[in-house]
Amino acid sequence: MRKAFRWLLALTVLAGTVGAGGTATAASGTEPDIKERVLKIPGMKLVEEKPYEGYRYLVLTYDQPVDHRNPAKGTFQQRFTLLHKSTDRPTVFFTSGYNVNTSPGRSEPTRIVDGNQVSMEYRFFTPSRPSPADWSKLDIYQAASDQHRLYAALKPLYGKNWLATGGSKGGMTATYYRRFYPNDMNGTVAYVAPNDVDNDDDSAYDRFFANVGDQACRNQLNSVQRQALLRRGEIVTRYQKWADENDKTFKVIGNADRAYENVVLDLVYSFWQYHLQSDCATVPATNASTDDLYKFIDTISGFDGYTDQGMERFTPYYYQAGTELGAPTVKYPHLKGLLRYPDAVQPRAYVPRDIPMKFKRNAMADIDRWVREDSKRMLFVYGQNDPWSSEPFRLGRNAAARDDYRFYAPGGNHGSNISQLVADERATATAKVLQWAGVAPAAVAADASHAKPLATYDAKLDKPVVEPRKGLRP
Repeated sequence: MRKAFRWLLALTVLAGTVGAGGTATAASGTEPDIKERVLKIPGMKLVEEKPYEGYRYLVLTYDQPVDHRNPAKGTFQQRFTLLHKSTDRPTVFFTSGYNVNTSPGRSEPTRIVDGNQVSMEYRFFTPSRPSPADWSKLDIYQAASDQHRLYAALKPLYGKNWLATGGSKGGMTATYYRRFYPNDMNGTVAYVAPNDVDNDDDSAYDRFFANVGDQACRNQLNSVQRQALLRRGEIVTRYQKWADENDKTFKVIGNADRAYENVVLDLVYSFWQYHLQSDCATVPATNASTDDLYKFIDTISGFDGYTDQGMERFTPYYYQAGTELGAPTVKYPHLKGLLRYPDAVQPRAYVPRDIPMKFKRNAMADIDRWVREDSKRMLFVYGQNDPWSSEPFRLGRNAAARDDYRFYAPGGNHGSNISQLVADERATATAKVLQWAGVAPAAVAADASHAKPLATYDAKLDKPVVEPRKGLRP
């Protein structure tokens, strides 16, 4: 079986400068200075403030226990940001599941409710890593407890309703947080969150790739992927030359040839994760030059992704994939006879050997059961053409009674959101976010078709961030 790991920098939706979309509520002097109030909380430290019109934007750290089950084992400083509008507004708790972006921006739910946003860095992503690092304390319970503790510290200041959100691994994180602390949040909006319940059965991915897009595009992508391996000799030579010139190494994965095979295996998955059916015209011809093929592979998969330098930043994710989260197994029948390392594509191959790993088979099954049977006020948004939609969270037969929802953006990829849903579903989803946040206008309460974001769209503040591809992950 082959483990293929796909990842995207988690739909960070945090960039840019606050423009006309903000209001001056927080800066008007009508309430006590929020920075002073936050810094009075034990364990809070200010890293920097970036003042923007209509908001206070603070980058901070908060002292967290390394082990929430045994706080006596020490603490570490966890980085987070606060986009403050007013303590009279609801607050959205955002996480990407990776590093926190320290430039101000709003997630989609934050814009919908016109509220505050707390964005937290996931534990073990530097600089939010204990020293020394006890990797056994990197699990979904400990991370959920980080969120719970920060929420409990800030709730006295932000007394209105709270929502949790995140995209991709951030959507997973928001879901896990809700499972372990179901009473903290008034609602959860999880975007494109995969749910690998049984790590040994990933046949859903094979069905997905047999049907995504149109047949012509699928055939051409498979043909290009095959050509990439048929020409591996000359391309790997070029890859190694690039690595040498840019101080890139392959100590963890083994060598440039192994890294290249991983890059190629990511190609089709990554195309559908990041791109649309309309982008099929950019796929090279089978007889394209090796130079064009090299450029296409780098654009879609990213040669940096399986270098030591490209993987190091995401070691915490790979560790979790190999201990709790699981990862998709994808079959490649069209590549038969061309693969040299059939057992190399797995989490263990991407994590330094001095970090021990053991897979916990019941972790995701527990989350899946809770979502199906006990969750309340949860909204899952997926993309129809996103590979990660192959194994979505399931809501169970009583979803409507529990106020749970799951929608798919037509033709959407891993960047799908509420605004891309069809009209009726978009209205329902927006109305639910407003209702859960406690800010739904009377007209929306009477008719969901009136639901729309309360904050004006700002091209800089609301601009999604997609960093250069450095391999694939959820």
